[in-house]
Amino acid sequence: MRGLFPRCGLLVAAAQAAMLAAPLGASAGLLDYVGQCVPFARAASGIEIYGDAWTWWNQAEGRYNRGHRPRQGSVIVFAKTGRLPLGHVAVVSRVVERRVLMLTHANWSRQNGKRGHAEQDVTLYDVSPGNDWSEVKVWYRDVEGLGGGIYPVKGFIYGGHPSPQLTSRNPDYVGALIDAYVPGAGR
Repeated sequence: MRGLFPRCGLLVAAAQAAMLAAPLGASAGLLDYVGQCVPFARAASGIEIYGDAWTWWNQAEGRYNRGHRPRQGSVIVFAKTGRLPLGHVAVVSRVVERRVLMLTHANWSRQNGKRGHAEQDVTLYDVSPGNDWSEVKVWYRDVEGLGGGIYPVKGFIYGGHPSPQLTSRNPDYVGALIDAYVPGAGR
């Protein structure tokens, strides 16, 4: 029996590693996810697109409706840039008002010094001159506010079957508005 316990420890460690590397499943909580934004957005939205985040906009053409207005459960597609060489995708968890929404995504801010973690109901602020969601600022945990970068957006993909875990029961609408409208948050 004594010789079995070290093996159990190795088996438990291997099982935990496999759970983290495995795709999101019904048994795993959406916010327990650690990994890239693409598998997370696919699981959270129900939109079945694969490949780098920046390719989602074109891949959605003819398969899903697309547009430039946020809707709860839609996927927002960030363009490929120097700061985002693979782009980024996230899921709209709440529309707060015409220029502020909350998104749920993975692999943006650092948590405990590491990237990849899921974040729920993060503030996103439309800073585009035409109020068309073509440029945004994103709440960044490392500075506990909107980050300094402005990111170009391709648009929103509609039509999946969003996870019921997409948003919290009591989202902080007031906090999202404060995040967005503090002096210097926009242009």
